[in-house]
Amino acid sequence: MVNPISLRLLCALLGLLCWPLSTWAQAPQRIISLTPHLTELLFDIGAGDRIVATDDASDFPPEVKTRPQVANYRSINLEALLAQKPDLVVAWRSAQSRMLAPIEQLGIPVFYSEPTDFASLADEMRRLGKLLALEPSANAQADAYMARLNAIKSRYGKPKPVSVFYQLWYPPLTSVSGVAWPAQAIELCGATNVATGAKTPYPQIGLEQVIKANPRLILAGSQDPAVLTHWQQWPMLDAVKNRQLRLINPDELHRFTPRALNAVEQVCEAIADANPAS
Repeated sequence: MVNPISLRLLCALLGLLCWPLSTWAQAPQRIISLTPHLTELLFDIGAGDRIVATDDASDFPPEVKTRPQVANYRSINLEALLAQKPDLVVAWRSAQSRMLAPIEQLGIPVFYSEPTDFASLADEMRRLGKLLALEPSANAQADAYMARLNAIKSRYGKPKPVSVFYQLWYPPLTSVSGVAWPAQAIELCGATNVATGAKTPYPQIGLEQVIKANPRLILAGSQDPAVLTHWQQWPMLDAVKNRQLRLINPDELHRFTPRALNAVEQVCEAIADANPAS
């Protein structure tokens, strides 16, 4: 654990004024984003030019790759972060709040993101817009996002007799359930998720369980066709027999951004194609 007194000294040496949120005279202008989905959201609402540093996984839009990197998914370089003199840090609450406790002790404001479903993403965009004095553009982006989300629900949301197995990883065979966005996408598109009863969002699944469930469609969060070849060992599966093995862009579906709807549409279209009633 970093000593807060040492951090305040480092902050002073670097010339950073560690002011509390209540003393802000204007909207934040030097933002550090520590997670890819928030980096994208900032660009979406018109704050991309205020980002002074990111984490090493922020790679969209492409121009963000030129910004200094001060964190990865396991740790934050506090000295490098403070050297950027941020007046706001944005981060993912469940994954990064503990790591950012020393930053908050210095009085540097932190915006935490934790979208729980597709609709809540629009709320986060509006919150960011209000915080950054970008409400018109943020609200417009949120409205457009919700309009597209509702259009997808209207077009594809009717229940269908299609069971889906989503392969998040292999090996070990890992799937999605509950609040995981691919699991919510399957439900939104009107299908049944084979792993829906799992106790965790990203459960490891026994092969026997998948064979017993006999999914009509198998999806994989990957852009590499080779990740689905192992299913050819079980030609009796409906998904294999009917050639319903599909890839979904993980960079879109696994990130909490409006681009996720591109992948949601892919999921819905794959489910529609696998629907025996269609």
